[in-house]
Amino acid sequence: MNHRSRRLLATAATIAAAVCVLPVAALADTAGKAPKQKPTVILEHGAFADGSSWNDVVAGLRRDGYPVIAAANPLRGVASDAAALRGLIEHVDGPVILVGHSYGGSVISAAGTGNSKVKALVYVAAFLPEAGESALGLSTEFPGSTLPGTLEPVGTDLYIRQNAFHRQFAADVPARKAALMAASQRPVAKAALEEKSTAPAWREKPSWDIVTTKDLNIPVAAQRFMAERAGAHIIEVAASHSVAVSRPGVVVNVIESADRATR
Repeated sequence: MNHRSRRLLATAATIAAAVCVLPVAALADTAGKAPKQKPTVILEHGAFADGSSWNDVVAGLRRDGYPVIAAANPLRGVASDAAALRGLIEHVDGPVILVGHSYGGSVISAAGTGNSKVKALVYVAAFLPEAGESALGLSTEFPGSTLPGTLEPVGTDLYIRQNAFHRQFAADVPARKAALMAASQRPVAKAALEEKSTAPAWREKPSWDIVTTKDLNIPVAAQRFMAERAGAHIIEVAASHSVAVSRPGVVVNVIESADRATR
């Protein structure tokens, strides 16, 4: 082989090596950038419900890659329930979105205050109390709630009578499913609904609020008042108090919107 041929072969080998190496280097650069961590979504149920009320919301969020915890709310009192939730938040690595249903809204409002891990609050047919307000006071300040007439006291706890549960709490949920929810409902301490809240997290955190216009527990006028006062992003849905059961896709979409808006 003459000198000219050897030089042409060397040049071709150099070009081939460059073609092979450059994509590998580009892939290495891409692989070196870890994807942004999605926040853990902590779901706080309210009175007369339990963690299973979030089942379809959990499934939707997990399908989209979110770590999720459906917390067990003791339903004993705002301060003590918030302390339990704060302990759970501290146990989680990375940022958190708090989601509260009904009385759970009072709990996330207290637990999220001053907590740098909490990036957003999502209220679902929930209470957004100001300091000094109670769930009971807010629900009775506006007309429209038929809850008091359906309650059954057991010691210091309150249940919704099972024969009233479907219409009162979950009118847009199939009757069989509502019957299971009635049988497995968690009672709330009457004192928890009367306990006054402290400084709320919605004063310092961005918030979203799903307002349920067919709600017989928390009047829609009360929900709108609280959401507007908090400066929340408001999404109105023609749903019962059990919107997380009847319209889980709506709840998932709002939570994911809160995540995207606070990245």
